[in-house]
Amino acid sequence: MRASFDRMEISLDIAISVIIPVYNVEKFLKETIESVLNQELQNFEIILINDGSTDSSAAICRKYAALDSRIYFFNQQNRGVSVARNEGLKYAKGKYVYFLDSDDTIATDFLSSSFRIADDCQADILVVGEYFTRLLPFPTALPTCGQIIKRSFLEEFSDIRFPEGIQPCEDGLLSHRLLALTNKLAANEKAVYFYRKHENQNHIKIHHNCWKVLRQIPQWFDLLDKFYSSYHLFSDKALHLARFIEHEPFYLRYTEMPLDNEQKKYLFNLIRSYFNLKVSCYLSDKEKKSLSKPFLFFLAAPDYKKFDEFYLKYKVLRTQKKRIYLLFSKLIPIPKVKKRVKHYLRNYY
Repeated sequence: MRASFDRMEISLDIAISVIIPVYNVEKFLKETIESVLNQELQNFEIILINDGSTDSSAAICRKYAALDSRIYFFNQQNRGVSVARNEGLKYAKGKYVYFLDSDDTIATDFLSSSFRIADDCQADILVVGEYFTRLLPFPTALPTCGQIIKRSFLEEFSDIRFPEGIQPCEDGLLSHRLLALTNKLAANEKAVYFYRKHENQNHIKIHHNCWKVLRQIPQWFDLLDKFYSSYHLFSDKALHLARFIEHEPFYLRYTEMPLDNEQKKYLFNLIRSYFNLKVSCYLSDKEKKSLSKPFLFFLAAPDYKKFDEFYLKYKVLRTQKKRIYLLFSKLIPIPKVKKRVKHYLRNYY
């Protein structure tokens, strides 16, 4: 039945452009490309952008491009993943665009199920994967693996692209701005993305040089300030921006990175300064109360040390509550309900 579905759904139009930035991934690249070639939906194109690789990655790209007319290969000097993705977008012809990392893979029904939902709903952005769809209806930012974007929507806002010279959060800054400009969202929670863990991943390497990340955050704020000003969004979308600050520089950077006291002080002052100067005045009391307890305490704390004291106690209490809830979940008599509760507590609480 799946094979017949492919033949019935294929048309002259390209359904999805899969853009893959490539940099020194010779160990994983073949598997990544093959995972796209093995999709149930075959009406796609693959755009490979080699970002100055020094290993055999370029040769692997050339080989696949020569074997399949749906695969396009482009070379550029090493300029970073944002430039590579933006360059790939220039060549995309699909109705939708998906940015796939060159060391990861996708399930065989990923494109078919996603395109069907996105096309039926005429979504500007399709949120994919169980983890990311739980952020709906108001996601503040999405990684590239968690979103499929309508190409005409990207073309309509051609000034919004991956910011060059910024990593991490280049994908969050792109998606946050796009999400502020549309309410035409849809979800495919069953789309499965296989995230490969290895020692050279960017989210691991950035912890080795925290200052490099922290020094980029003023660029994040500057980019956001220009965006919200040029589109006149501060009054209507202040909560969207507040939640981004809560999620990205606060939770992902302040609470999760191995920062020393000097770095904590720097980021503590930076976040609070921007939030109080640019965001707070646009939020209603109800909107402020919708922010998380740790973030609200962070904004009100006299210094970072007082916040750290609070947050340590908060995490201990939260862990204890989770253990109690898991214990009580064992008493639930209905197996399906028990499974769902345990899954929620382990992954989201």
